[in-house]
Amino acid sequence: MHRLDHIAKDSSPVSVSQAGLIRLNGPARAIALDVLRVNSLQTGAYVSHFRGRGMEFDESRPYQPGDDPRSIDWRVTARSTTAYTKLFREERERPVLVVTDLRSNMHFATRGCFKSVNASRTAALIAWAAHHRGDRLGGIVFGDTTHRELKPRLGRRAALRYVHQLVEHPDWPDQDNTRSTGKVEGEKVMAPFEQAMSSLRRVARPGSLVVVISDFIGFSRAAQSYLSSVARHNEVLAVFLNDPLERQLPPPGRYRIVSADDELAIDTHAAAARRDYEHEFIERSHALELFCHRYGVHLMPMSTDDDPVSTLQTALGRRTH
Repeated sequence: MHRLDHIAKDSSPVSVSQAGLIRLNGPARAIALDVLRVNSLQTGAYVSHFRGRGMEFDESRPYQPGDDPRSIDWRVTARSTTAYTKLFREERERPVLVVTDLRSNMHFATRGCFKSVNASRTAALIAWAAHHRGDRLGGIVFGDTTHRELKPRLGRRAALRYVHQLVEHPDWPDQDNTRSTGKVEGEKVMAPFEQAMSSLRRVARPGSLVVVISDFIGFSRAAQSYLSSVARHNEVLAVFLNDPLERQLPPPGRYRIVSADDELAIDTHAAAARRDYEHEFIERSHALELFCHRYGVHLMPMSTDDDPVSTLQTALGRRTH
């Protein structure tokens, strides 16, 4: 586990600053966006090469053994007696889309810093790494009340724009968050996570690198459907934020939990309750792992007491030039 070695000692564990996220520009130079060395939740380490820069559709040809099944051209295949696969040509710059979750459940930690803080630092590092690689950067920053989309753009200003949206987003606890983000689709009001995945499916161009940074609470069937659709034509990395208390209750005893506007006492003596609590997290983690395995999504767990710089350098590799 990588501790918070690269984060300034005076950094807040509950909020982020523009200056702090801009300082991550330096460490991000060492982060590669080409190779994943991701420790999955249960299956151990593996190495997976990204497909490279963004790819633009060129033509279709008959499917051959060894072709990526995700590149099958279903429209042409449906009109033929044989399967066809899509051929792509390399774009000059690849779109990198970063989706950052700032919902209320992300503003929590018992060690290190809030999940939302590590999520924002991770997003900033990816943004700066994309800038150093010459990729176009965009994405989505969403919370309970506000949903913001940023179209992919080139250059330092694109990274600064994303950093600004992270810092100034209304869903931080100390910000004005009176707006509502509920989106009506027909008769249904979409939950924030579902809306973010729906928007991602709409804006993600084939060949993009997509990074979703969240605790994946509320990862509904609809949200899974949207993200699996994105994963068919894009490289997707899921950064799974969690806190040690979510994985395991503290030793048996009585504890007081305090938030900005509430206070709660919990008793952790009951062995059955402890087992049920831990089992629930294991089940949720396992479901996410199965989803990622099924749709070719790279999964990277990150704890609230991990250092995002070291974690990303280990998972994504280090730049050698």
